[in-house]
Amino acid sequence: MSSTSTHRVSARERNKVLGAVVVGTTIEWYDFFIYAFMANLVFAQLFFQPAGPDVAAILSLVTIGISFLFRPLGAFLAGHFGDRIGRRPMLVITLLLMGLATTLVGALPTFEQAGIIAPILLMLLRILQGLSAGGEWGGAVLMAIEHAPANRRGLYGSFVQMGVPLGLMLATGILAAIRALFPGDAFLEVGWRIPFFVSIILVVIGFVVRRSVDESPVFQEIKETAQEQSAPIVQVFKRYGLVVLTCAMIFCANNAAGYMTTGGYVQGLASRPVDGTPPGLGFDPVGVQLAAFAGSVSWLVFTFLAGYLSDRIGRKRVYLIGWVVLAIGIVPLFELVYTGVMGVAFATILLGIGLGLTYGAQAAWYAESFPASVRFSGVSIAYAIGAIIGGAFAPTIAQALLQSTGTTWAIVGYLLVTVVVSIVGTLLTKDRTGVPLSVEFEQSGKWAGWRRGDAVEESDLSAVDREAIAQAEALAKR
Repeated sequence: MSSTSTHRVSARERNKVLGAVVVGTTIEWYDFFIYAFMANLVFAQLFFQPAGPDVAAILSLVTIGISFLFRPLGAFLAGHFGDRIGRRPMLVITLLLMGLATTLVGALPTFEQAGIIAPILLMLLRILQGLSAGGEWGGAVLMAIEHAPANRRGLYGSFVQMGVPLGLMLATGILAAIRALFPGDAFLEVGWRIPFFVSIILVVIGFVVRRSVDESPVFQEIKETAQEQSAPIVQVFKRYGLVVLTCAMIFCANNAAGYMTTGGYVQGLASRPVDGTPPGLGFDPVGVQLAAFAGSVSWLVFTFLAGYLSDRIGRKRVYLIGWVVLAIGIVPLFELVYTGVMGVAFATILLGIGLGLTYGAQAAWYAESFPASVRFSGVSIAYAIGAIIGGAFAPTIAQALLQSTGTTWAIVGYLLVTVVVSIVGTLLTKDRTGVPLSVEFEQSGKWAGWRRGDAVEESDLSAVDREAIAQAEALAKR
């Protein structure tokens, strides 16, 4: 009997893992989004005002993108050590790093108080956030997917993906409350700091939850069979470089379109004063945040639905449907935003449908695209590169296009181009729904040629799948 059979994973443990990844990723993305919102709302005035209103607005949005440039480094580090020392330790480290950086942003002096050192410190902390985000996602994905039965990986993986809309809901909800409590100048003077300080409470909760779960059973197999790679990053690019590229292309459009809301661009455009820096539409700030909250609920629901459907009809089919729906949501996005707070709500809800359908199955598809020994490195790097070519500078590009052309239709055109890139990536990437994730399957030499629907032998099954089959058989006998 293979060593994999010794690792029993109960339903209770799988539920604990799902809870841990949802809590942790929600907190991580809350931190990330709060920064992006403030970059759209106040950072131009607080940290870059001497550059003049137009340049200050661009510089403020550039700091959002800077973090993405450091995501690959975070992915390299987390991937290397995640494939060497385990998935669980990296989950805890990335959570603590993100929480520390976010809390310190709230304590920063402004340019008026400290001069040039203020924006420098702001960018350094944003870089730390990028390092953390680059490593966080891959670890959370593998903890969820490698604990999941083969026929439910899309569903389990959707819990990781739900951390983004849940983080967005948490960030928009808290920001709406703070803006109501600190209206006008009070928000600019004090209120903007409070959401950053809230992070430390959330991190403590996440730390306790993540410390309570067991290591991934697939990584335990890797350690027992001594299959960990001495240089997993090198192996990923040497053997799976094309897979990394196509997976990154898949993420491009979702990230670019998603950052219209998660990056705070729509909220900033809608809620900034007409004579603000940069100018906005002057809608009620609290109403705009609540409208974005409604959009994040839509994103959450369809993320879960996409994961569920992908287990039944395959990852690729769900994505191709999703790209059509996302394009439909992109076209009227800004025309709806211009109509008022209700228009913002309808626009973000419509966009959320397409975002969810092109995000829910991502965790499962990425994890099934790389073999066990380099899986952490592969999914982390593909995600980080996709974030760079997609969302890294999406708010900056959008603002530059608006300032240079005077119309939001230029932004719509840019977003539709990213959809085309992602459709190409989707068509080029193999759908491996249900592929065995075990070390034995990688060693058997069957990995490269396996596609969705191919037969699976009992010897190829992971410990989780064997345990799930045993549990199902036991229930059938009752």
